[in-house]
Amino acid sequence: MNDLAPLLTPEGRALLDAVRGTDPADELAVATRLRRDHPAELVSAALGQARLRQRAAAKFGAEDAGRMYFTPNGVEQSTRASVATYRAECFQALGVRSVADLCCGIGGDAIALARAGIRVLAVDRDPATVAVALANAEVLGLADLIEVRKADVTEVDTGGYDAVFVDPARRSAKRGRIFDPEAYSPPLSWAVHKALQAPRAALKIAPGIPHEAIPAEAEAEWISDGGDVKEAVLWFGAGVTAGGVRATLLPGPRTLPSRGLPDPGIRPVGRYLYEPDGAVIRAHLVAEVADDVDGGLIDATIAYVTADERHSTPYATAYEITDQLPFNVKKLKALLREREVGILTVKKRGSAVEPEELRKKVKPQGPNSATVFLTRVAGAPTMLVGRPA
Repeated sequence: MNDLAPLLTPEGRALLDAVRGTDPADELAVATRLRRDHPAELVSAALGQARLRQRAAAKFGAEDAGRMYFTPNGVEQSTRASVATYRAECFQALGVRSVADLCCGIGGDAIALARAGIRVLAVDRDPATVAVALANAEVLGLADLIEVRKADVTEVDTGGYDAVFVDPARRSAKRGRIFDPEAYSPPLSWAVHKALQAPRAALKIAPGIPHEAIPAEAEAEWISDGGDVKEAVLWFGAGVTAGGVRATLLPGPRTLPSRGLPDPGIRPVGRYLYEPDGAVIRAHLVAEVADDVDGGLIDATIAYVTADERHSTPYATAYEITDQLPFNVKKLKALLREREVGILTVKKRGSAVEPEELRKKVKPQGPNSATVFLTRVAGAPTMLVGRPA
Protein backbone atom coordinates (compact mmCIF):
# COMPACT_ATOMS: atom_id res chain seq x y z
CA MET A 1 0.00 0.00 0.00
CA ASN A 2 2.89 2.35 0.79
CA ASP A 3 4.31 1.70 -2.69
CA LEU A 4 0.93 2.24 -4.36
CA ALA A 5 -0.13 5.57 -2.85
CA PRO A 6 2.70 7.66 -4.41
CA LEU A 7 1.95 6.06 -7.79
CA LEU A 8 -1.61 7.42 -7.66
CA THR A 9 -0.37 11.01 -7.46
CA PRO A 10 0.08 13.09 -10.64
CA GLU A 11 3.86 12.65 -10.35
CA GLY A 12 3.48 8.90 -9.90
CA ARG A 13 1.14 8.54 -12.87
CA ALA A 14 3.51 10.56 -15.04
CA LEU A 15 6.38 8.28 -14.02
CA LEU A 16 4.33 5.20 -14.85
CA ASP A 17 3.74 6.63 -18.31
CA ALA A 18 7.45 7.35 -18.64
CA VAL A 19 8.56 3.80 -17.78
CA ARG A 20 5.82 2.03 -19.74
CA GLY A 21 7.29 -0.83 -21.77
CA THR A 22 10.79 -0.46 -20.31
CA ASP A 23 12.98 -3.40 -21.28
CA PRO A 24 14.40 -5.14 -18.17
CA ALA A 25 17.88 -4.75 -19.66
CA ASP A 26 17.42 -0.97 -19.71
CA GLU A 27 16.01 -0.58 -16.20
CA LEU A 28 19.25 0.53 -14.56
CA ALA A 29 19.86 3.26 -17.12
CA VAL A 30 16.24 4.43 -16.96
CA ALA A 31 16.28 4.44 -13.15
CA THR A 32 19.52 6.42 -13.05
CA ARG A 33 18.10 9.05 -15.40
CA LEU A 34 14.77 9.41 -13.63
CA ARG A 35 16.29 9.65 -10.16
CA ARG A 36 17.79 12.99 -11.11
CA ASP A 37 14.32 14.54 -10.94
CA HIS A 38 12.26 12.12 -8.82
CA PRO A 39 12.63 10.38 -5.44
CA ALA A 40 14.47 7.07 -5.73
CA GLU A 41 11.67 5.18 -3.93
CA LEU A 42 9.09 6.47 -6.38
CA VAL A 43 11.22 5.54 -9.38
CA SER A 44 11.72 2.02 -7.99
CA ALA A 45 7.98 1.66 -7.35
CA ALA A 46 7.14 2.80 -10.88
CA LEU A 47 9.60 0.40 -12.47
CA GLY A 48 8.32 -2.43 -10.29
CA GLN A 49 4.74 -1.68 -11.30
CA ALA A 50 5.79 -1.53 -14.96
CA ARG A 51 7.25 -5.03 -14.67
CA LEU A 52 4.04 -6.32 -13.10
CA ARG A 53 1.96 -4.71 -15.86
CA GLN A 54 4.06 -6.40 -18.51
CA ARG A 55 3.53 -9.79 -16.80
CA ALA A 56 -0.19 -9.12 -16.38
CA ALA A 57 -0.76 -8.39 -20.07
CA ALA A 58 -1.08 -12.13 -20.79
CA LYS A 59 -4.00 -12.36 -18.34
CA PHE A 60 -5.72 -9.02 -18.70
CA GLY A 61 -4.77 -7.86 -22.18
CA ALA A 62 -2.33 -5.06 -22.91
CA GLU A 63 -4.91 -2.26 -22.72
CA ASP A 64 -6.28 -3.08 -19.26
CA ALA A 65 -2.96 -4.26 -17.85
CA GLY A 66 -1.35 -0.99 -18.97
CA ARG A 67 -3.77 0.96 -16.76
CA MET A 68 -4.27 -1.37 -13.80
CA TYR A 69 -2.23 -1.78 -10.63
CA PHE A 70 -0.85 -5.07 -9.39
CA THR A 71 0.91 -6.86 -6.57
CA PRO A 72 3.24 -9.80 -7.31
CA ASN A 73 0.78 -12.25 -5.78
CA GLY A 74 -2.08 -10.55 -7.59
CA VAL A 75 -0.51 -11.13 -10.99
CA GLU A 76 0.17 -14.75 -10.11
CA GLN A 77 -3.15 -15.67 -8.52
CA SER A 78 -5.76 -13.48 -10.20
CA THR A 79 -8.29 -14.97 -12.59
CA ARG A 80 -7.52 -14.65 -16.28
CA ALA A 81 -9.82 -12.01 -17.80
CA SER A 82 -11.32 -14.44 -20.33
CA VAL A 83 -12.28 -16.87 -17.57
CA ALA A 84 -13.61 -14.11 -15.29
CA THR A 85 -15.70 -12.75 -18.17
CA TYR A 86 -17.17 -16.18 -18.87
CA ARG A 87 -18.06 -16.65 -15.20
CA ALA A 88 -19.65 -13.20 -15.03
CA GLU A 89 -21.78 -14.14 -18.05
CA CYS A 90 -22.85 -17.32 -16.23
CA PHE A 91 -23.95 -15.25 -13.21
CA GLN A 92 -25.74 -12.86 -15.54
CA ALA A 93 -27.57 -15.76 -17.25
CA LEU A 94 -28.75 -16.92 -13.82
CA GLY A 95 -30.37 -13.54 -13.27
CA VAL A 96 -27.81 -12.38 -10.71
CA ARG A 97 -27.66 -8.59 -10.25
CA SER A 98 -25.40 -8.38 -7.19
CA VAL A 99 -22.47 -10.49 -5.98
CA ALA A 100 -20.43 -10.58 -2.79
CA ASP A 101 -16.90 -11.32 -4.06
CA LEU A 102 -15.06 -12.77 -1.07
CA CYS A 103 -11.25 -12.94 -1.23
CA CYS A 104 -11.39 -10.53 -4.16
CA GLY A 105 -7.63 -10.09 -4.55
CA ILE A 106 -6.72 -7.29 -6.94
CA GLY A 107 -10.25 -7.35 -8.35
CA GLY A 108 -10.03 -9.45 -11.52
CA ASP A 109 -13.40 -11.14 -11.03
CA ALA A 110 -15.01 -8.00 -9.62
CA ILE A 111 -14.03 -6.12 -12.78
CA ALA A 112 -15.61 -8.74 -15.03
CA LEU A 113 -18.77 -8.84 -12.92
CA ALA A 114 -19.11 -5.06 -12.97
CA ARG A 115 -18.60 -4.96 -16.73
CA ALA A 116 -21.51 -7.39 -16.98
CA GLY A 117 -23.63 -4.82 -15.14
CA ILE A 118 -23.52 -6.66 -11.81
CA ARG A 119 -23.11 -4.73 -8.54
CA VAL A 120 -20.17 -6.09 -6.53
CA LEU A 121 -19.02 -6.05 -2.92
CA ALA A 122 -15.30 -6.92 -3.17
CA VAL A 123 -13.78 -8.05 0.15
CA ASP A 124 -10.22 -8.86 1.15
CA ARG A 125 -8.35 -8.62 4.43
CA ASP A 126 -4.94 -7.57 3.08
CA PRO A 127 -4.58 -3.75 3.10
CA ALA A 128 -2.23 -3.61 0.11
CA THR A 129 -4.49 -5.87 -1.94
CA VAL A 130 -7.56 -3.84 -1.03
CA ALA A 131 -5.81 -0.61 -2.07
CA VAL A 132 -4.95 -2.14 -5.45
CA ALA A 133 -8.50 -3.46 -5.98
CA LEU A 134 -9.90 -0.02 -5.21
CA ALA A 135 -7.45 1.69 -7.56
CA ASN A 136 -8.34 -0.76 -10.33
CA ALA A 137 -12.07 -0.16 -9.93
CA GLU A 138 -11.47 3.57 -10.20
CA VAL A 139 -9.00 3.56 -13.10
CA LEU A 140 -11.30 1.31 -15.15
CA GLY A 141 -14.32 3.50 -14.46
CA LEU A 142 -16.16 0.85 -12.43
CA ALA A 143 -16.14 2.44 -8.98
CA ASP A 144 -19.90 3.03 -9.12
CA LEU A 145 -20.50 -0.73 -9.34
CA ILE A 146 -17.68 -2.04 -7.12
CA GLU A 147 -17.54 -1.42 -3.39
CA VAL A 148 -14.15 -2.50 -2.03
CA ARG A 149 -14.01 -3.37 1.65
CA LYS A 150 -11.12 -4.40 3.90
CA ALA A 151 -12.49 -7.12 6.18
CA ASP A 152 -12.23 -10.75 7.22
CA VAL A 153 -14.55 -12.53 4.78
CA THR A 154 -15.80 -14.82 7.55
CA GLU A 155 -17.31 -11.79 9.27
CA VAL A 156 -19.07 -10.24 6.26
CA ASP A 157 -22.85 -10.29 6.02
CA THR A 158 -23.77 -11.26 2.44
CA GLY A 159 -27.50 -11.55 3.03
CA GLY A 160 -28.41 -8.67 0.73
CA TYR A 161 -26.71 -10.13 -2.35
CA ASP A 162 -28.08 -12.36 -5.09
CA ALA A 163 -24.95 -14.51 -5.11
CA VAL A 164 -21.66 -15.19 -3.38
CA PHE A 165 -18.35 -15.83 -5.12
CA VAL A 166 -15.44 -17.17 -3.07
CA ASP A 167 -11.87 -17.49 -4.32
CA PRO A 168 -9.91 -18.92 -1.37
CA ALA A 169 -6.14 -18.44 -1.24
CA ARG A 170 -4.44 -21.62 -2.46
CA ARG A 171 -0.86 -20.52 -1.91
CA SER A 172 1.13 -19.60 1.16
CA ALA A 173 4.46 -17.84 1.57
CA LYS A 174 5.90 -20.81 3.47
CA ARG A 175 4.45 -23.81 1.63
CA GLY A 176 3.73 -22.47 -1.84
CA ARG A 177 0.85 -24.16 -3.64
CA ILE A 178 -1.73 -25.73 -1.32
CA PHE A 179 -3.35 -29.00 -2.38
CA ASP A 180 -5.50 -29.81 0.66
CA PRO A 181 -8.84 -27.96 0.24
CA GLU A 182 -9.14 -27.66 4.03
CA ALA A 183 -5.84 -25.78 4.06
CA TYR A 184 -7.24 -23.10 1.74
CA SER A 185 -7.75 -19.69 3.32
CA PRO A 186 -10.62 -19.79 4.15
CA PRO A 187 -11.07 -23.60 4.16
CA LEU A 188 -13.27 -25.18 1.52
CA SER A 189 -15.71 -26.40 4.19
CA TRP A 190 -16.33 -22.79 5.28
CA ALA A 191 -16.80 -21.67 1.67
CA VAL A 192 -19.28 -24.50 1.01
CA HIS A 193 -21.25 -23.59 4.15
CA LYS A 194 -21.36 -19.97 2.98
CA ALA A 195 -22.43 -21.04 -0.51
CA LEU A 196 -25.30 -23.16 0.83
CA GLN A 197 -26.63 -20.13 2.70
CA ALA A 198 -26.76 -17.97 -0.45
CA PRO A 199 -29.41 -18.01 -3.20
CA ARG A 200 -26.63 -18.79 -5.68
CA ALA A 201 -22.89 -19.21 -5.31
CA ALA A 202 -19.67 -20.14 -7.09
CA LEU A 203 -16.45 -21.32 -5.45
CA LYS A 204 -13.19 -21.19 -7.38
CA ILE A 205 -10.96 -24.15 -6.54
CA ALA A 206 -7.83 -25.85 -7.84
CA PRO A 207 -8.49 -28.06 -10.90
CA GLY A 208 -6.73 -30.97 -9.21
CA ILE A 209 -9.37 -31.31 -6.49
CA PRO A 210 -10.40 -34.96 -5.95
CA HIS A 211 -13.91 -35.62 -7.21
CA GLU A 212 -14.81 -37.22 -3.90
CA ALA A 213 -14.18 -33.87 -2.18
CA ILE A 214 -16.94 -32.18 -4.20
CA PRO A 215 -20.17 -31.64 -2.22
CA ALA A 216 -23.28 -33.42 -3.51
CA GLU A 217 -25.11 -30.08 -3.67
CA ALA A 218 -22.63 -28.61 -6.18
CA GLU A 219 -22.29 -28.72 -9.93
CA ALA A 220 -18.60 -28.96 -10.75
CA GLU A 221 -17.11 -27.26 -13.80
CA TRP A 222 -13.56 -27.47 -15.11
CA ILE A 223 -12.44 -24.61 -17.36
CA SER A 224 -9.60 -24.47 -19.87
CA ASP A 225 -8.50 -21.50 -21.94
CA GLY A 226 -6.60 -22.07 -25.14
CA GLY A 227 -6.06 -25.70 -24.14
CA ASP A 228 -4.62 -24.93 -20.68
CA VAL A 229 -6.68 -25.94 -17.65
CA LYS A 230 -7.12 -22.84 -15.52
CA GLU A 231 -9.46 -23.72 -12.66
CA ALA A 232 -12.45 -25.61 -11.37
CA VAL A 233 -15.65 -23.99 -10.09
CA LEU A 234 -18.32 -25.35 -7.79
CA TRP A 235 -21.76 -23.89 -8.53
CA PHE A 236 -24.60 -23.88 -5.97
CA GLY A 237 -28.21 -22.78 -5.84
CA ALA A 238 -31.09 -22.15 -8.20
CA GLY A 239 -30.44 -23.02 -11.83
CA VAL A 240 -27.63 -25.45 -10.93
CA THR A 241 -27.66 -29.23 -11.51
CA ALA A 242 -26.64 -30.68 -8.15
CA GLY A 243 -24.15 -33.51 -8.66
CA GLY A 244 -23.58 -32.45 -12.27
CA VAL A 245 -20.18 -32.25 -13.94
CA ARG A 246 -19.14 -30.29 -17.01
CA ALA A 247 -16.04 -29.17 -18.87
CA THR A 248 -15.91 -25.76 -20.53
CA LEU A 249 -13.41 -24.77 -23.17
CA LEU A 250 -12.52 -21.17 -23.93
CA PRO A 251 -12.61 -19.36 -26.23
CA GLY A 252 -16.13 -20.30 -27.13
CA PRO A 253 -17.42 -21.18 -24.73
CA ARG A 254 -17.99 -24.84 -25.55
CA THR A 255 -19.38 -26.88 -22.69
CA LEU A 256 -19.44 -30.69 -22.46
CA PRO A 257 -21.81 -31.98 -19.74
CA SER A 258 -21.59 -35.41 -18.18
CA ARG A 259 -23.96 -37.98 -19.65
CA GLY A 260 -23.21 -40.53 -16.94
CA LEU A 261 -21.51 -42.90 -19.36
CA PRO A 262 -19.53 -45.96 -18.22
CA ASP A 263 -15.79 -46.11 -18.81
CA PRO A 264 -14.92 -46.66 -22.48
CA GLY A 265 -13.74 -50.07 -23.61
CA ILE A 266 -10.14 -50.85 -24.54
CA ARG A 267 -9.43 -51.41 -28.23
CA PRO A 268 -6.47 -51.62 -30.62
CA VAL A 269 -5.04 -48.41 -31.96
CA GLY A 270 -7.02 -47.30 -34.98
CA ARG A 271 -6.21 -44.80 -37.67
CA TYR A 272 -6.95 -41.81 -35.45
CA LEU A 273 -5.89 -40.83 -31.94
CA TYR A 274 -7.85 -38.23 -29.99
CA GLU A 275 -6.21 -36.22 -27.22
CA PRO A 276 -9.00 -34.84 -24.98
CA ASP A 277 -8.71 -31.30 -23.67
CA GLY A 278 -7.31 -31.09 -20.15
CA ALA A 279 -10.59 -29.81 -18.74
CA VAL A 280 -12.35 -32.86 -20.18
CA ILE A 281 -9.81 -35.16 -18.53
CA ARG A 282 -10.02 -33.37 -15.16
CA ALA A 283 -13.82 -33.55 -15.29
CA HIS A 284 -13.63 -37.32 -15.98
CA LEU A 285 -15.53 -36.91 -19.25
CA VAL A 286 -13.25 -38.91 -21.54
CA ALA A 287 -16.10 -41.41 -21.95
CA GLU A 288 -18.24 -38.67 -23.50
CA VAL A 289 -15.51 -37.91 -26.03
CA ALA A 290 -15.04 -41.60 -26.83
CA ASP A 291 -18.80 -41.94 -27.38
CA ASP A 292 -18.86 -38.87 -29.66
CA VAL A 293 -16.09 -40.25 -31.91
CA ASP A 294 -17.22 -43.89 -31.73
CA GLY A 295 -13.90 -44.83 -30.16
CA GLY A 296 -12.28 -46.54 -27.22
CA LEU A 297 -9.23 -46.23 -25.00
CA ILE A 298 -5.78 -47.47 -25.96
CA ASP A 299 -5.17 -48.40 -22.32
CA ALA A 300 -7.35 -48.53 -19.21
CA THR A 301 -5.18 -45.94 -17.44
CA ILE A 302 -4.42 -43.59 -20.35
CA ALA A 303 -6.71 -40.77 -21.51
CA TYR A 304 -6.07 -41.26 -25.22
CA VAL A 305 -9.05 -42.24 -27.36
CA THR A 306 -8.65 -44.11 -30.63
CA ALA A 307 -11.06 -44.63 -33.52
CA ASP A 308 -11.03 -45.81 -37.12
CA GLU A 309 -12.86 -42.77 -38.49
CA ARG A 310 -12.18 -39.04 -38.29
CA HIS A 311 -14.85 -37.26 -36.27
CA SER A 312 -15.00 -33.54 -35.59
CA THR A 313 -15.14 -32.62 -31.90
CA PRO A 314 -14.13 -29.42 -30.11
CA TYR A 315 -13.28 -31.41 -26.99
CA ALA A 316 -10.26 -33.29 -28.34
CA THR A 317 -7.45 -32.85 -30.84
CA ALA A 318 -7.31 -35.51 -33.53
CA TYR A 319 -4.13 -37.05 -34.95
CA GLU A 320 -3.74 -39.49 -37.82
CA ILE A 321 -1.49 -42.35 -36.68
CA THR A 322 0.98 -43.63 -39.26
CA ASP A 323 3.13 -45.96 -37.14
CA GLN A 324 2.97 -47.95 -33.91
CA LEU A 325 6.25 -49.10 -32.37
CA PRO A 326 7.25 -50.80 -29.14
CA PHE A 327 9.30 -48.36 -27.09
CA ASN A 328 12.67 -48.40 -28.87
CA VAL A 329 14.67 -45.23 -29.41
CA LYS A 330 16.87 -46.71 -32.15
CA LYS A 331 13.87 -47.82 -34.20
CA LEU A 332 12.22 -44.45 -33.78
CA LYS A 333 15.40 -42.66 -34.80
CA ALA A 334 15.66 -44.80 -37.95
CA LEU A 335 12.01 -44.18 -38.81
CA LEU A 336 12.34 -40.42 -38.40
CA ARG A 337 15.51 -40.37 -40.48
CA GLU A 338 13.76 -42.33 -43.23
CA ARG A 339 10.83 -39.89 -43.17
CA GLU A 340 13.18 -36.85 -43.05
CA VAL A 341 11.51 -35.51 -39.94
CA GLY A 342 13.22 -32.43 -38.54
CA ILE A 343 10.27 -30.83 -36.75
CA LEU A 344 9.33 -33.25 -33.98
CA THR A 345 6.57 -32.75 -31.41
CA VAL A 346 6.81 -35.16 -28.49
CA LYS A 347 3.81 -35.81 -26.26
CA LYS A 348 3.67 -38.21 -23.37
CA ARG A 349 1.09 -39.81 -21.17
CA GLY A 350 1.98 -42.79 -19.00
CA SER A 351 5.70 -42.61 -19.82
CA ALA A 352 8.63 -41.61 -17.61
CA VAL A 353 10.69 -40.41 -20.58
CA GLU A 354 10.99 -36.65 -20.90
CA PRO A 355 10.27 -35.20 -24.36
CA GLU A 356 13.49 -33.18 -24.48
CA GLU A 357 15.49 -36.24 -23.54
CA LEU A 358 14.00 -38.20 -26.44
CA ARG A 359 14.45 -35.32 -28.87
CA LYS A 360 18.16 -35.16 -28.05
CA LYS A 361 18.56 -38.89 -28.64
CA VAL A 362 16.79 -39.09 -32.00
CA LYS A 363 18.32 -35.85 -33.34
CA PRO A 364 15.56 -35.04 -35.86
CA GLN A 365 16.72 -33.62 -39.19
CA GLY A 366 14.87 -32.81 -42.36
CA PRO A 367 12.04 -30.71 -43.79
CA ASN A 368 9.09 -32.82 -42.58
CA SER A 369 7.22 -32.82 -39.29
CA ALA A 370 5.71 -35.50 -37.07
CA THR A 371 4.23 -36.03 -33.64
CA VAL A 372 5.37 -38.85 -31.37
CA PHE A 373 3.25 -40.08 -28.47
CA LEU A 374 5.12 -41.83 -25.65
CA THR A 375 2.44 -43.87 -23.96
CA ARG A 376 1.12 -47.31 -23.12
CA VAL A 377 -1.07 -49.50 -25.31
CA ALA A 378 -2.79 -52.32 -23.44
CA GLY A 379 -0.13 -51.98 -20.74
CA ALA A 380 2.90 -52.07 -23.04
CA PRO A 381 5.25 -49.06 -23.45
CA THR A 382 4.58 -47.83 -26.98
CA MET A 383 5.50 -45.10 -29.44
CA LEU A 384 2.79 -43.82 -31.75
CA VAL A 385 3.86 -41.66 -34.68
CA GLY A 386 1.42 -39.41 -36.49
CA ARG A 387 0.38 -35.94 -37.52
CA PRO A 388 -2.50 -33.57 -36.76
CA ALA A 389 -5.59 -34.73 -38.64
